[in-house]
Amino acid sequence: MTAICLTVFLRITDANGTLQGLYQNGKVGQAIRLEGQDFLFLPFLYAGATKNRTGDNLEASLVLASNKLAMNITTQAVERKWNVEVVSCSMHPETWEVGRVLSREYWVAASQSYDPVQVEVLLSSGIDAVGASAPTRALTSRIVGSLPSSGAISNL
Repeated sequence: MTAICLTVFLRITDANGTLQGLYQNGKVGQAIRLEGQDFLFLPFLYAGATKNRTGDNLEASLVLASNKLAMNITTQAVERKWNVEVVSCSMHPETWEVGRVLSREYWVAASQSYDPVQVEVLLSSGIDAVGASAPTRALTSRIVGSLPSSGAISNL
């Protein structure tokens, strides 16, 4: 029987790209090195991408134990719209080193809910179709240079 070990890594940054935390859920009490950075252990569950009920956005969630530390981190992340990079990796079962990166996802901490047992952070895609938060831009001659007056564009 083959053992398949998986670990999820979280790289949390603020809107300016400043690192706010590096966490992993694979090895209790120890750090795991990924891409030159040490990720500390944090017990959490990651539920990957799903479409929301209206089908216009992707969502994922992080579930943590309800305690003061988790509440402080998740509240800051949601209030300040921190970015969360989620990297899922297979691990070598004997050495517990990263074997292969399976997926890499980028999210924004959108909302949270909690009860006495758990804290759940809803992660949303960076571009929300409903909120139309995608940057809009019009092409002008100042940005792209002279535009041809005809529909024909030739490559010289």
